[in-house]
Amino acid sequence: MSDSGTDITPTEDAIMSRPSILISGASIAGPGLAFWLHRYGWQTTIVERGESLRSEGQNVDVRGAGREVARRMGIEDDIRDAGTGERGTQFLDADGAVVASFPAGAAGADGPTDELEILRGELARILVEHTSTDTEYLFGTHITAVEDLGDGVDVTFAGGEQRRFDLVVLAEGMRSRTRALIFGDQVRIRPLGLYTAWFTVPRIDTDTAWARWFNTTGGRAILIRPDNLGTTRAAMSFLSPPRGYEDMDRDQQRRVLRTVFHGVGWQAPRLLDELADTDFYFEAIGQVTAPRWSTGRIALLGDAAYAPSPITGMGTSLALVGAYVLAGQLAAGGSHHDAFASYERIMRPYVDQAQKLPPGVPRIANPKSRIGLKIFHTGLRFAAGPIGSRIGGLAGTLFSPPADKIDLPQYSS
Repeated sequence: MSDSGTDITPTEDAIMSRPSILISGASIAGPGLAFWLHRYGWQTTIVERGESLRSEGQNVDVRGAGREVARRMGIEDDIRDAGTGERGTQFLDADGAVVASFPAGAAGADGPTDELEILRGELARILVEHTSTDTEYLFGTHITAVEDLGDGVDVTFAGGEQRRFDLVVLAEGMRSRTRALIFGDQVRIRPLGLYTAWFTVPRIDTDTAWARWFNTTGGRAILIRPDNLGTTRAAMSFLSPPRGYEDMDRDQQRRVLRTVFHGVGWQAPRLLDELADTDFYFEAIGQVTAPRWSTGRIALLGDAAYAPSPITGMGTSLALVGAYVLAGQLAAGGSHHDAFASYERIMRPYVDQAQKLPPGVPRIANPKSRIGLKIFHTGLRFAAGPIGSRIGGLAGTLFSPPADKIDLPQYSS
């Protein structure tokens, strides 16, 4: 495989003869796919609904096989340099006192903070910077119609522009609207009974370099984490069956959060006060399952195909690994049908492992009763202690996803 600095300067005729691909989504999976396909000689175009690259987002982990892909891309040091600086995660009791601490360690260590911890927006920025000179980016528009003609795909964008591509890949989010145009209701979102709101707040003197996780009764939890941009990232979660909160407008969602977290101590009053002045993302946590990841000349990638949920910590690694495998199979020769089939054959076991949640998750980390909280905290103390750290136990159950359980193919460019 050539290194990341290889200079490829094709002739105009060569450019015209190169296969073309449209990728919808400029987060992690989309630019990751463009990175590899350009190296393999493809013409790459990315369309993104947002007017510009989205800088918001919470901490993500680059674990196991995802880290190996980042190393092969030559961006591992970039990710480390842009890391959040998070020292680890502390779990707190009702008074805000530390129950258990899990320091950040080497990749694969038992703990919720990985060695390569970075904001989603920062990782997207790195990937776009490494692809922007070779990939066409179309911001502020989206796909409104797709027609697979057998020998190519005609795409219509918002505003009416039409273009043809050899292939189309949807690398959008869990609730991809474009996916619904093509796959209809074949793709399912399995709810996990948890709602989470993520947002950014001003940093204050009591915020530390540790992520701090606070639980209270009713299945409610608050997580605040440091970032490398001078602010603090927050998440407020609560157990609930599906109630459609994710489809409400922002003001309605604010009222839900204020009702659910009314009277909760620790940082809840501060965060609820900040809701009026911050953008936030409110989601019903779930997992995407699809009977197939492609149809004709169109394929799904990343969360649009197999979102594992933020609970697993595996979304970013699945996006990077999936992009690497899909690009490699497309570049290996043969038909796109064979490439899509091989991509799915290689990735399915890895995805299935990543989506397999330990028994009781997410309820086990969001106890409803005082007795449940006491049991949870007792387990955390044991897991963080010298015996628990040696044998894994609860920490391994909660925080160690199967990040390495895939044999990454070697592709040459």
